[in-house]
Amino acid sequence: MADIQRWTVDKPWLDIRCLLGEGPFYEKKTNTVRFVDIKRKQLHRVSVAEGQSSLTTLQLDACATVTADIAGVDPSDRIVLGIKYGLAVLDVQKGTYDLIQPFHEPRNERVRSNDGAADPHGRFWLGSMTDFGLGPFQAEGALFRMDASSREEAITDLTIPNTPGFSPDGRTLYFTHSSARQILAFDYDLDSAGGGLSNRRLFYQHDGPGEPDGFRVDVDGNLWHAVYGESRVLKISPGGVVVGEVQLPTRNITCVQFVGTELVITTAADEEGEGTSKEYGGAVFRVDVGTRGVDLYEFRL
Repeated sequence: MADIQRWTVDKPWLDIRCLLGEGPFYEKKTNTVRFVDIKRKQLHRVSVAEGQSSLTTLQLDACATVTADIAGVDPSDRIVLGIKYGLAVLDVQKGTYDLIQPFHEPRNERVRSNDGAADPHGRFWLGSMTDFGLGPFQAEGALFRMDASSREEAITDLTIPNTPGFSPDGRTLYFTHSSARQILAFDYDLDSAGGGLSNRRLFYQHDGPGEPDGFRVDVDGNLWHAVYGESRVLKISPGGVVVGEVQLPTRNITCVQFVGTELVITTAADEEGEGTSKEYGGAVFRVDVGTRGVDLYEFRL
């Protein structure tokens, strides 16, 4: 990888000690970044212009794992939220939520949600996995496609399902299975209301000690992929080749989000690490990478 693009980040943008920072999302209407701390069951919001002094935190009674905007709804009022039991709508002002689609009925206490995203048809793809404190993660998770009236398991027998995301033309779904160190690609049926998947294939196999975690896609179709355990974000071309790398001062990189030409990068605590990796574990970083991301889709309620 001698000739790849390289960026280096030395200091956090937000010196916050998340246990498991995740799910960064850019709220264009308010020029705000929101992100979660899954283990602490918190949703954070921060003004891009004002930075850490504007940070606010909403404490929830269940783990929050990912958010998205709702079509036609002011995100200052309501957003969609992945929580322990499935997909919910959060009343931002009241700090309360309504579960609109559970993973299982009756509820399965063994699993929790993880990462997710809305698709071009306005449905939400949300992964489930073994919850904390229940021993080693098991292959009991799935990637669900959900709306307020239906749910289906699109991919089953998963251990750590991570980010689903779409190519710029909306016709390829990328999906990360972190525990297998794989990014899969599927043809996504953009032209039918069903939005079905076909042509499952391996897009990228990671061979390092860490695990691919969350990603976003840029306007040229590159995936900017956080690698948990390796202090870096990889830029992976549409052909599945690593063409760039962002180096960070802490190991456990979880996800990224474009804000203009900058990447906002979330991380998790590194309690067993040393030096800056331990000091900055759970902080949020930002770096200008000179390209823009594709807009994320909105959920249709």
